[in-house]
Amino acid sequence: MTIEIPGRIVDFRVLSDESAPPAEAAPELEQMHERLARPELLGGQTYKIRTPLSEHALYVTINDVVLNAGTPHESRRPFEIFINSKNMDHFQWIVALTRIVSAVFRKGGDCTFLVEELRSVFDPRGGYFKSGGRFMPSLVAEIGEIIERHLAGLGMLAQDDDPHRQAYLAEKRAAVEAAPGEGARGGSDGPSGSGFPAGAELCMKCHTRARVLLDGCLTCLNCGDSKCT
Repeated sequence: MTIEIPGRIVDFRVLSDESAPPAEAAPELEQMHERLARPELLGGQTYKIRTPLSEHALYVTINDVVLNAGTPHESRRPFEIFINSKNMDHFQWIVALTRIVSAVFRKGGDCTFLVEELRSVFDPRGGYFKSGGRFMPSLVAEIGEIIERHLAGLGMLAQDDDPHRQAYLAEKRAAVEAAPGEGARGGSDGPSGSGFPAGAELCMKCHTRARVLLDGCLTCLNCGDSKCT
């Protein structure tokens, strides 16, 4: 549409709907970063580690910070870690480990990679079996497992709690206990009261003495790993 302007244009302005309220800017979400000030009070959890390597237990405390409190975007993130024990043999590397891990927590971003890194540490003197028949390659690996449990509780790691798989494993364990000659090779209770057959082998996936010969195939009664799948 063409409009003829007979006069000379000396000025102009843009018309706008002044009655419309201005759009509200989206609130800036608080993110984890290394400049985030430590609050006066932090909540957390303490985990106990008892190993056959020492007569004294270790206590691992992981404190969390709450981001965007009171909003739909509220979340908890690990902020710092402390490890205490009466055993002073590992004092230097424990202090170094806690400072490095705490720095990674406060750096922000994805910190779940710490779990795999720590669980991959092997003690050259050999690992140890925990109560329940689970093998730990080192004390550092068990600290990594503690961090894994904590991150899973915060929803940062997926938890493998499929009810169908748990029901299947319970059914297979009951079948082995009913016919110990097939997979247990004598006895129905493994090391340290694990509940697994005494003749069970070590599963290389979950590091638990729970792998038995079931239906002609080596199957782990703890995680379900099978050589036939």
